[in-house]
Amino acid sequence: MFKSPKVMVALAMLLMVMLVIAGCGTDKNAGTEGQNKPEEKVNGTNNKEAAAGNNEQSADVRVIEHAMGKTEIKGTPLRVVTLYQGATDVAVALGVTPVGVVDSWVEEPMYLYLRDQLKDVPHVGLETQPNLEEISKLKPDLIIASKLRHEKIYDQLSQIAPTVTHETVFKFKETLDLMGKAMNKEEEAAKLLADWTDRVADFKQKIETKQGADWPIEVSVLNFRADHARIYVTGYAGDILNELGFTRSASQQEEEKKGTVVLKLTSMESIPSMDADTFFIFTFDAGEEDGAVQKTYDDWTGHPLWKELKAVKNDKVYMVNEVTWNNGGGIIAANKMLDELYDHFGLAK
Repeated sequence: MFKSPKVMVALAMLLMVMLVIAGCGTDKNAGTEGQNKPEEKVNGTNNKEAAAGNNEQSADVRVIEHAMGKTEIKGTPLRVVTLYQGATDVAVALGVTPVGVVDSWVEEPMYLYLRDQLKDVPHVGLETQPNLEEISKLKPDLIIASKLRHEKIYDQLSQIAPTVTHETVFKFKETLDLMGKAMNKEEEAAKLLADWTDRVADFKQKIETKQGADWPIEVSVLNFRADHARIYVTGYAGDILNELGFTRSASQQEEEKKGTVVLKLTSMESIPSMDADTFFIFTFDAGEEDGAVQKTYDDWTGHPLWKELKAVKNDKVYMVNEVTWNNGGGIIAANKMLDELYDHFGLAK
């Protein structure tokens, strides 16, 4: 049975209207999922905001080379765990409060100069033995470690979060550079380093002018322990003193060439190797280790060989803050050490 032309036209028009309606209800960008859907909240952030954050993060992917290899880091880490003292110091200097830190060596649980900034921060154990379970609970997005302390647990740390390591724990400028890159704060790190370089130049100019022919000054950095004495040939304080232009005795320079950081002296017959124009001795608690450190100090400094040293004869023996000169390990402590040297030599800051 054939329909009339009018009926056919009406059916054609109806079909066109239906096609138009169907087309209006179809996403014109079928490949873009959820393009025209209402915004939904995901963890307190709508999809559009979350997508923007993810795009920004994925666009900023950095591969950081470090002592244990290469680590890929996306965006700016917000939850940072620091596993050595210098890294904790540097994090604070960069304006970041870590979500987890290790216990301090002295002034437990945290050095006085950092205590206000870190008073509510959880601790994750010792620098030499951090608690992996506690670190994992903090859900970090970056861990700062050192090969010296954490080589054996590096793989486990990396399973918790991206982990970067420094070779050792006392090269504060290298720690600053590494953390600036890893934390996406290279500009801030560069500014801190530039300020330090300016201060070093200022100190050197002023002390050279003041000391005149007596510059450079030959120094020894000493430490007394319960059963031995130490000369810090390089290390944290030693490196800073070298940068400032101080010198070492010929025997200590030879040790430095061998790569010696700390020279342990177990016999008082070794006292002459300490000799220098000036001694800087780390302070200690008189009751430390049941008075054993005090006894070592008294025995060594009461020995006839001690009394023959240049610094002793010239009354140039100074006690200095152990935390600032050794334990802190970062850029803040370095500036505090430099402050002490300005004051010690009567130089204007």
